[in-house]
Amino acid sequence: MRKLELLSPAGDVERLKMSVLYGADAVYLAGTSFGMRSFAGNFTPEELPDAVKFAHAHGVKCHVTVNTMPRNEEVAQLPEYLSQLDDAGVDALIVADLGAFMLAGKYAPHCQRHISTQQSIANYECAQSWFDLGAQRVVLARECSLDEIRTIRQKVDPKLEIEAFGHGAMCVSYSGRCLLSNYMTGRDSNRGACAQPCRYQYALMEEKRPGEYFPVYEDEKGTYILNSKDMCMIDHLGELMDAGVDCIKLEGRAKSAYYAAIVTGAYRHCIDAAAAGAAPDPVWRDEVDHISHRVYSTGFYYGQPGQYTETSRYIRQWQIVAMVEACDENGLARCSLRNKFSQGDALECVGPNCKPFPFPAGAMTDLEGAPLEEPRTPQMGFFMQLPQPVPPHSILRRAVDLSAK
Repeated sequence: MRKLELLSPAGDVERLKMSVLYGADAVYLAGTSFGMRSFAGNFTPEELPDAVKFAHAHGVKCHVTVNTMPRNEEVAQLPEYLSQLDDAGVDALIVADLGAFMLAGKYAPHCQRHISTQQSIANYECAQSWFDLGAQRVVLARECSLDEIRTIRQKVDPKLEIEAFGHGAMCVSYSGRCLLSNYMTGRDSNRGACAQPCRYQYALMEEKRPGEYFPVYEDEKGTYILNSKDMCMIDHLGELMDAGVDCIKLEGRAKSAYYAAIVTGAYRHCIDAAAAGAAPDPVWRDEVDHISHRVYSTGFYYGQPGQYTETSRYIRQWQIVAMVEACDENGLARCSLRNKFSQGDALECVGPNCKPFPFPAGAMTDLEGAPLEEPRTPQMGFFMQLPQPVPPHSILRRAVDLSAK
């Protein structure tokens, strides 16, 4: 059994830091070109080398996505871009296009080449073929079952690493190959700009009755006929390891820094427990319910995940109120405000390798020492007494249902 590498999302500098500090073994990010999430913050040519240095300083590898399907006018720009990534010390490139794969071998010789899930690798012959061409890792299609992964592991070269998605949003289209966004909005889903029209609520209109809408039902459950559930495999990490998966990938480069921190911390502790043959602490398992998510499923690992047709809205039951910037040995924390709250409110604190604990918001002062009942100005600094010392980048949050109705 191989211990899973934990690969976490890094949509921008803040999310990179949270994923690294909350326990990722590796992070994946993108430059401003050739990535499948153009609406994430992403990294400029100036930011990317610093991002790699920050990750490496914490013993974390850095993978960069180059996984769009470039057109003629774009592919000419790839050699220079790949050379920049190689010079920056990037550990691996995630590619989907065969031409980009071959160019990466030539212009980024120090970077491993990982084959993106966009290639829909779902059998051992395909996986082995990529290895024979020079790939060090394949990211399997999300449609693979656990039994299929086990067979792939048994039949490919032992040196080939297998990566699989373990948590996050799932696309209703096969391996994300969708043109619905292109057709409806002009935003190319295969070039990083998907508008997610599969999440829309649709109705039927007859051409001679304009403005008169008739509901469309897949069944009696509702009208969100294309809406998929989110994947969550945190309860099955031992089974993924037993099947021969080397790396579990957490989806979410376009999601918040809070999401990156909490989902990374939860999987970090549960992976460590599974590798030790121990049951995970329920408090860490519970953390995946503290992030914004849709109804969970186990993806295709144990059969069809099913659609969720009642709504496309996220479940949001927790709100971040402040970030801890520094904290002394007595628990006096300097914080930065994110959302308003008041003295006496019931809060929770969770941090890098710091188990969540509840506490009532105590006495607060501004940075000059004046008493505060309720910090109001976004990003303002203030002091708060915590029940115990916590590390920087800890999160203060409160229970509040923000789910869209």
